[in-house]
Amino acid sequence: MAILLGFASPDFSGRVEANVDGSADAIRTPLVDGWRHHPFSRTSILNFSSRTDKLPRLARSSTHPLIDSLARHPRRIMVGIGMLLLGTGVTAFGIAPLAPDAALMPVQQIVEELSVQPFADLSVGSVPLTLYRSDTVRRDDTAQTLLQRLGVLDPAALALLNSDPQARQLFEGRTGKLVTVETNDRQALQRLSARWLPDDGRVFQRLVIESGPQGLQVRIESGELTAQMRMASGVINSSLFAATDAANLPDSVAVQLAEMFASDIDFRRDLRQGDRFSVVYETLEADGEALRAGRVLSAEFINNGHAHEAVWFEEPGHKGAYYGFDGESSRKSFLSSPLEFSRVSSGYGMRFHPISGKQKAHLGIDYAAPTGTPVRTIGDGVVTFAGVQRGYGNVIEVTHKDNKSTLFAHLSRIDVRTGQKVAQGDFLGAVGSTGASTGPHLHFEFRDNGVHQDPLEIARQSENIPIDQAFRARFEAVAQQQRLSLNAAATLLQANAE
Repeated sequence: MAILLGFASPDFSGRVEANVDGSADAIRTPLVDGWRHHPFSRTSILNFSSRTDKLPRLARSSTHPLIDSLARHPRRIMVGIGMLLLGTGVTAFGIAPLAPDAALMPVQQIVEELSVQPFADLSVGSVPLTLYRSDTVRRDDTAQTLLQRLGVLDPAALALLNSDPQARQLFEGRTGKLVTVETNDRQALQRLSARWLPDDGRVFQRLVIESGPQGLQVRIESGELTAQMRMASGVINSSLFAATDAANLPDSVAVQLAEMFASDIDFRRDLRQGDRFSVVYETLEADGEALRAGRVLSAEFINNGHAHEAVWFEEPGHKGAYYGFDGESSRKSFLSSPLEFSRVSSGYGMRFHPISGKQKAHLGIDYAAPTGTPVRTIGDGVVTFAGVQRGYGNVIEVTHKDNKSTLFAHLSRIDVRTGQKVAQGDFLGAVGSTGASTGPHLHFEFRDNGVHQDPLEIARQSENIPIDQAFRARFEAVAQQQRLSLNAAATLLQANAE
């Protein structure tokens, strides 16, 4: 193996040959001005053989450290020099640019002419405009204020709403009717429509005012409400109605939910924080507009870890009721309350009488409610009295099977007559403050063979009314469908939590 190494000295020029083969060699240094001993030359060639078992005489005779290291460790020096050369090459390759610098490339600008087609005439005067706007009728609205909010500037429409009897129905009855108008670009009325419910049935009325060749024409139409299914779920944090409000449930749905489970849950005392519910209910719509909530179709209420379920089922030719999904009826012989959900202002038992101021047994339950609140019978029966009884004021008594009876006192009005048959849930009259009363409320009593009983306990202990076995298969189909809907409603609560 041989390596050529160059050494430089300002006053030295020559060649050094070193053979590492064990033989004696001479070091010759031809100089320009004669022979002279020197350890370095301007250009030196060191020839190292592959044999390293013998120390070269050059190394022995040389006192320079570089020559001594080369002689003692030739292989290590070779490997180090090779790695140094290889690394230098790779580094040079890695930093070499692969493409020319974009900033140094020549730039050329190209300009081309494009032909543009002229736009069509889109002036406003050439296109008829129809403007739409909607608003609701407010309590203190007049024809003028309503049309102003709707952006209608039409004297003929204003005169029509003020004078036409059919058009005046828009401002009668309940407020909140949704009114939709169509006007032209001059804000003249082209069409007005509004829908409302005349009663609690499933028929709505539609007011239509349209512009025609003979001017503005008015008509009243009737239509059938369409039912759409909706789902909701919620968690109890403080009260039932606070939870239903948070779930955007209508108040009528919240009342039905309380009624469904009133025999199993005391919503005034039994609710726990963290209780949850899922409900499937109807909305009744007219022309795609939701006018009111309908019936609750199914519901689940988990109270203190115990699940209560109910599904609505109506047997052909019979009054509908709520049943459990297992087929067990949740309908009781007696409802838990003669009102649709109200606050108990005075319970059953001993109390201080609010008028006499003395402690006296209260043989019924008082429900605080506004005057005019409908009162219903809690079970099937016959009206045995409808009239006035001294301190009770206007009173209705209903006799039920097995010699049981109920009494309703302090009514503001009586809507039934003696001898009339009534079914569970039928309305009898309205809450009032007649007789010896300190304010509007309903006094309600329950008697068994003439003996007063706690109405709440009677409702809890009353027997369930079973479903007719002839309709069992039909009930199972309805229950299965509602079970799927309830499961979907429960996922809404889980999704909101996540």
